[in-house]
Parts: sequence; C-alpha cells; structure tokens
Amino acid sequence: MGYDIERFVGYVNEGLLCCVCRDVLEDPLQAPCEHAFCSSCIHGWLVHHHNCPEDRQPLEGALLRPLFRYMRNDLSRLQIRCRNREQGCGMVCSLESVDRHERECEYGLVACTNAGDEYSCYRCGCPIQVERRSLEAHVAACEFRSRECPHGCGYTMLTCEDSQHSCVAELRTELELLRSEMICKVEEVRHEMESRLDSQRRHMVQKESLLKSEVEELKGQLSRVMSDVRALLGAERLHRQELEQAELEKRELLELLKSLQREGRSHTPSPAPPPGSAPEGLRKTGGARGLTLDCIKRKSREVTVI
Repeated sequence: MGYDIERFVGYVNEGLLCCVCRDVLEDPLQAPCEHAFCSSCIHGWLVHHHNCPEDRQPLEGALLRPLFRYMRNDLSRLQIRCRNREQGCGMVCSLESVDRHERECEYGLVACTNAGDEYSCYRCGCPIQVERRSLEAHVAACEFRSRECPHGCGYTMLTCEDSQHSCVAELRTELELLRSEMICKVEEVRHEMESRLDSQRRHMVQKESLLKSEVEELKGQLSRVMSDVRALLGAERLHRQELEQAELEKRELLELLKSLQREGRSHTPSPAPPPGSAPEGLRKTGGARGLTLDCIKRKSREVTVI
C-alpha cells in the first residue's frame, strides 16, 4: 500500500500514483510499459494475474525495474504531514525524510516497556500504548512495573502483585525449584558415573581375561623349564655316580699295582734257566703279572674315557 494522498501538501502528479491502490508510490517499481506501482501492490497483483493492471500487457515479476531517476527525485521532494498529526504533531517534511522523523516523533505511539513477552494464546504485561513523550511517566506509574521485594526475600514482583505477595510462599517455591534442579543434577551425575563405571568394569574384565591367558602361558613355559631342569639334574646325578665308580676302581687298581710291586721286590732271584726254557713257576708268575698289567691298562683307559 502507498502513502495516503490526503497527507500530502500541494499538488501530486498523477504519474506518482500507484496504478493499483491509487495512493502515492511507496517503494516503487516500474513495468516495461512504464506504469509504476507500489512494490507490495504489484507483487500481490502478480500472484493471481500475469499482466499489467493498467493496460493488460503481459507482465512477469522478473521484468519489473526501479523507477526512473527523475520520478524518484520528484517523489522525494513531495511534502507530507506526519502520521501522528491526529495526536498533535504538526510536522511537515519531505517524503524522503518522513520515515526518520516518524521513528523519533514525540507524538508517536509506543508500547510500554513493561509489556512482557508474547505467548501463543495471550500477551502478558502492560497492554497500553502511550505517546513517546509520555512513556517515562507512564513506566514510573505502571502497575506492571517490576521491582524487588522490599521485605528482603529477593523476589522480583510486579506492582499489581504487591498485595498478594508472600515472602514465605515465594521462598518455599524457590526452594522447591532449587530442590528439583538439584535432584535432576544428581540424577545426571549418577547416570554419568554409572556409565563410566560400566565402561571401566568392561575394561577390567577384558584386562583380567588377558592377564589370565598370559599367566597360563607362563605356567606352561615354567612347567617345560622345570621338566628340562629335572632331566638335567638326573643326567648330572648319573654322571656323578659314574665318576665316583670310576674313581673307586682307579683307587683299587692303584692299590693292586702297589701290592704287585711290593711282591716283585720281595721275591729272591733264582738261577738262570737254560736258554730257551723257563721254570714253571716263573712262567706262571710272568703270565699272571702280564695278565694283571693288561687289566690295569684296560681299567686306566676306561677311567680316562669316563
């Protein structure tokens, strides 16, 4: 929608009027046929039509262009009254500066700062709109103005709730809220700790299983080592017994050799027998001695081999 033509001071050129709403152009656009429209008007028209509303020539939104510069200059120079003239504002300014003025106009209606929040079903807080120049005085006296309880409970309340306010009830409500929040936090921490403990428990079970397998493997290795040690000890014991037996036989042989040497020295020499013959006793003694010496040599070799 455009600007109401009744708000303008002086003559307004026909070419500066919207072809749809017949008000003065607002955010204007121009068709290829040079007809001008308000932006909102022509876009609303093109939703249901595909032609120019003035001469019915085919028209699409992509064909719309900004207004000619000289037309924009003429539009900006138009003098317009403030929209708050009914509230007492007598300001008349150019069209290009009217928006800035109306944003700051002292006669403009603004919502009370204690209006509250908008919900889906209603708006809580102060519903009054006052002139900008009277806003400060209204806010100071507004029954929806929030303030802290003067009795020290710390509760922020509205002026209209002063007679219904109970510090004990508010503190009890605050305590219940804090308790419920604390319970929720404790539950969250408990769930988190249980989750961590379950994770650590699973990890410990896996670690225990791994350690058990390693222990079993070490037990097997230890059993094999002990078996090898027992075999080595048995072999060593047998070797030691063999050495002791050989040592005993060696001592016996040495004793036998010493006794034979003593017997040889104690015998008296006999007359030499004729050549080619030997006395019977000497032949027996020599045979026995040779046999004994062969036995000693054989035993010595066996001891040496062992």
